[in-house]
Amino acid sequence: MIRQILAQALTTRVKDPRVALVTVTEVTMSADLSHATARVSVMGSDEDKEQAMNGLESARGFLRSVIAGVADLRITPDLHFTLDRGLEHASRIDALLKDLKLSEPRS
Repeated sequence: MIRQILAQALTTRVKDPRVALVTVTEVTMSADLSHATARVSVMGSDEDKEQAMNGLESARGFLRSVIAGVADLRITPDLHFTLDRGLEHASRIDALLKDLKLSEPRS
């Protein structure tokens, strides 16, 4: 539920252009539900990723208030953001496998 709220808020309510290319891939909650760690994927260069993370930190309080207004939770979790590099790694592996296949001698 938190992932959906964050994803929708980032696309419709946050006006910061630094977070335009952010995709929320996963949210994990602490055992007491007081902390939420959102893993985010950002398309672009390393500089774009750094800017997006800065934009998310800047919008953290606003996003927390959006969650408080939408979700029926006893405690509104404190938000933390981490960069999810899974898509980057998958793309890199795919490219390496394609290169390997192209370099194999044909029989």
